Amino acid sequence: MNWSGAYTWINLNYLLQGLWITIQISVISIILSSIFGAILGIIRYSKISKVSAFVGFLVDIVRNLPLLLILFFSYFGLPQIGIRFSTFSAAIFAFTIFESAMLAEIFRSGLEAVDKGQTEAARSNGLTYLQTLRYIVFPQGLKKMIAPIVSQFISLVKDTSLATIILLPDLMQRAQVIYGQDTNYMIPIFILVAATYFVVNYLLSLFAGFIDRRLKN
Repeated sequence: MNWSGAYTWINLNYLLQGLWITIQISVISIILSSIFGAILGIIRYSKISKVSAFVGFLVDIVRNLPLLLILFFSYFGLPQIGIRFSTFSAAIFAFTIFESAMLAEIFRSGLEAVDKGQTEAARSNGLTYLQTLRYIVFPQGLKKMIAPIVSQFISLVKDTSLATIILLPDLMQRAQVIYGQDTNYMIPIFILVAATYFVVNYLLSLFAGFIDRRLKN
């Protein structure tokens, strides 16, 4: 097995470029899905007549669709109605849509986990609904959301590898290109890619643990 041939600087540099794309996709999708997920989760929590039910219906649809199907639709389906994305934009669109739905449920569950007495006490002390949500419910609910949110982010980083199906030149796709040139490189490249995903996700989990401890203090 030619391990040294697999780990040439050219191959490593090629993979690093793919890792950078993976990180960009992940970070942008995490930011956007966090914003949209929080908005959708709050709408569901607020029980706004008909609006909350409609949002819940859409969220349930997306949550029960395969991410791969959403990727296919974003890159191959939308052009049929005149909406064209690059592979990079299509991946961000698909991941944001999917993760927003997943996070919406996490936000809703976290907010509903806060003792109703907290809300009643805040309202009886003159706080408006939005003030109660902002200063009382959301901060307490956030502490309960950290673990599942980070778990979802870790899943997102791993799921970016699915974007190879639309030829996004990320870490996984570039790994396929390398071992496609020489099948002897397959195992060493797989080991390197697996180690890279592990390090990225492990650092993310450590950061989450730090944030969790800060919130509990």
